[in-house]
Amino acid sequence: MIEELRAYLVDRFVITMINRRQITVSDFEVKENQAVLLNNKGREKILNQWQKRKHQEILHPYLKEKIPIGLIPYVQAQLLSRHIRGDIEAYPPFIS
Repeated sequence: MIEELRAYLVDRFVITMINRRQITVSDFEVKENQAVLLNNKGREKILNQWQKRKHQEILHPYLKEKIPIGLIPYVQAQLLSRHIRGDIEAYPPFIS
């Protein structure tokens, strides 16, 4: 289920922040071993934007109800458990 949601929740979020120049080179630091890590300022920017993103609503493609983006993993887990219990015939993957 994680991989199913990665593109919509993570990839789209990160690419949007880059395209909008909400995160820049100055939000990263290069370590002695050449590892590139977010600095505290960058981490704060990402967390602030993620909190805002979680509250945005979408129309769930299977339920046909508006839900906050932050509840997508919960809703998908509920649908998976309904399928495992036999309440629904097939698990409806999240496709947006």
